[in-house]
Amino acid sequence: MIVTTKELFKEAYGKYAVGAYNINNLEQTIGLFRGNLAKINSNEEESDKSKTAPFIIQLSRGARKYTDKRYLEAMIRTSEEVFPEAIFAVHLDHGTEEACYDCIDSGFYSSVMIDASHEDFDKNIEITRRVVERAHDKGISVEAELGMLGGVEEDIEVSEEHACLTDPEQAVEFVERSGCDSLAVAIGTSHGAYKFQGSQGLHFDRIQQIQNLLPNFPLVMHGSSSVPQDWVERINAAGGTLPKTSGVNEDQYLPAAKLGVTKVNIDTDGRLIWCGVYRENFRDNPNDFDPRTPGKPFMAAYAEFILAKNIKLGSAGQLESVREAITQTA
Repeated sequence: MIVTTKELFKEAYGKYAVGAYNINNLEQTIGLFRGNLAKINSNEEESDKSKTAPFIIQLSRGARKYTDKRYLEAMIRTSEEVFPEAIFAVHLDHGTEEACYDCIDSGFYSSVMIDASHEDFDKNIEITRRVVERAHDKGISVEAELGMLGGVEEDIEVSEEHACLTDPEQAVEFVERSGCDSLAVAIGTSHGAYKFQGSQGLHFDRIQQIQNLLPNFPLVMHGSSSVPQDWVERINAAGGTLPKTSGVNEDQYLPAAKLGVTKVNIDTDGRLIWCGVYRENFRDNPNDFDPRTPGKPFMAAYAEFILAKNIKLGSAGQLESVREAITQTA
């Protein structure tokens, strides 16, 4: 069942965060659905409802251009049929104004993100407001961004000296003037695999300040991958050359959720798992040229990762309560 992020956030706010996972291909799509339904392997028919979770599928502009956006949409539609018990939103990640309109008009997406954070404050509001008006006319939720994260996301690169935390008072004005449904805030995270060299973490004081001024308003945390060191080591042991780096401490997810961070974006970690599984397969099976050989263990590994991540987010075990709430309001 495809729903809007607004519907998911209403149930999650202040209790847990909903995982927002980027996908690019079939194997990621299947692993994502299995993980959120606690079905690690393809032969598992019954879900453990104490571990199932609502979730958000994110498609970036890069993913939509990788082949043809209709392939991804078809895979998601098919997954909705194969896994009818799933409840999720389909979200455009880091969209331009043009990309947002394309997704809104497609009739497929239930949520879009307009990223005009590189513009000045008033211009950001102006662009966001236009997208909000067009999206709301069709019942689609809109995420916007205020403040700038360092690192690399698709074709956007922000140096650390230009990264800046979100100003709480500006956040209030931005939400009021733009009409957005959720706001991505810069609170100490960074895009990409090469995040932190030391022990940096989330700025909980800044999150608290924003929540105090915007009570009950969903905040979004971008650049939230944890960059698991075991996967970095596995990649390097199989021929990779990733430098030592670290991501967001998973134990900070739930405390942030209690302060209004209702959506947590995770992309890099999924790429690391893909890279590790495929590199190991090529190393261990040099004579095998069947693309399904690495695909099978990747889907299982990715599903296990999703399940573990949802436990940290607090969303594991929340699917049935979300289903009940949505059914009652339908």
